[in-house]
Amino acid sequence: MNDKTHLEEKLIATIKADGPISVEQFMETCLGDPEHGYYMGKDPFGRGGDFITAPEVSQMFGEAIGVWLATAWLMMGKPEKVNLIELGPGRGTLMVDMLRAAKVVEEFTEAIEVHMVEMSPALRKAQGEALKGLPVNISWHQRFEQVPSGPCLIVANEFFDALAMKQITQVADSWFERMVELDENGELVLGLSEQPVAKADIPRWAKDAKDGDIAEYSPQRMAMAERVGAHIKKHGGAGLIVDYGHAMSFAGDTFQAVHKHKFVDVLHRPGQSDLTSHVDFEALAEGFEAGGASVFGPRTQRGFLIAMGLREREASLRKNARARERIMVSRQAERLIGEKQMGNLFKVLAITDGTLEEPHPFGLPDEMSGGDKGNDQS
Repeated sequence: MNDKTHLEEKLIATIKADGPISVEQFMETCLGDPEHGYYMGKDPFGRGGDFITAPEVSQMFGEAIGVWLATAWLMMGKPEKVNLIELGPGRGTLMVDMLRAAKVVEEFTEAIEVHMVEMSPALRKAQGEALKGLPVNISWHQRFEQVPSGPCLIVANEFFDALAMKQITQVADSWFERMVELDENGELVLGLSEQPVAKADIPRWAKDAKDGDIAEYSPQRMAMAERVGAHIKKHGGAGLIVDYGHAMSFAGDTFQAVHKHKFVDVLHRPGQSDLTSHVDFEALAEGFEAGGASVFGPRTQRGFLIAMGLREREASLRKNARARERIMVSRQAERLIGEKQMGNLFKVLAITDGTLEEPHPFGLPDEMSGGDKGNDQS
């Protein structure tokens, strides 16, 4: 019985015909293949999917970002029209929550033109349902380059981690790219390139690595960051990037696959498992700066959300809730800011066009929330 996925069969045929493919090509194909890619024909979010993102955990996440955007718009001088651009908008939940919170500044809501950058037909449909009836103009785009000119506010939550990355392994004094090839039984396995990687392509921070170490870098993420930075620099505005990853570049293998809320082997059921790796925020910041943007942070999601009033919003939601709902609200808050949950692993980076003051709360020490114990669970 053949239990291979359609994409696995396609990958095996490609490798048989053309030879091994890079981890970068494997990841890109698994996620974005037009016929069988992970994001192209299904809704992977929520409890019925493979993973839950922060907007699906609680409305408090999107509301905090909505308030941040409203404040940024005021700092921009209240432009009459502003393009609110979301990269990889998931189900549309984050946009709904951001727009609800944006109502605290009525003029801001009236200025917003929503632009959703989404390649997945299935997710576009879900987003359309979520945003149906909202009093804003909404446009969808396959690529970021299709977004029109004008002052902008950009949000990317768990967008960059899904852009493909390269992996290289140090062997003796050389680096070799990690590849996906076939074993003697014709099954997918990880291997190494026959030729070493050119020294010019090796990240400078990898020079202190040891034999056997794995380094990750993503030309795709860097190129996208540079395009976003250039857009903000040219048209004016600000952006907020939220993702899981590390603040500083270092060697390590963070390539992972998730299927039905469980970690699985990265070669498990290609096209049906979500493939990601941790975002290198130091490298990402260099990409934004190369485009001309100013960068602030990163700081932890915990520090950002607490500084943006998450505890106060939690208390407000609990105030008029029944006992079971109060427990749920506090558990949701803990999921977002708990040090052993999303709070420290996820980072938040702000970018501006260079004319704006340092946005709140990036001028505050990230440790400001370290002693916060939160509300009890009763």
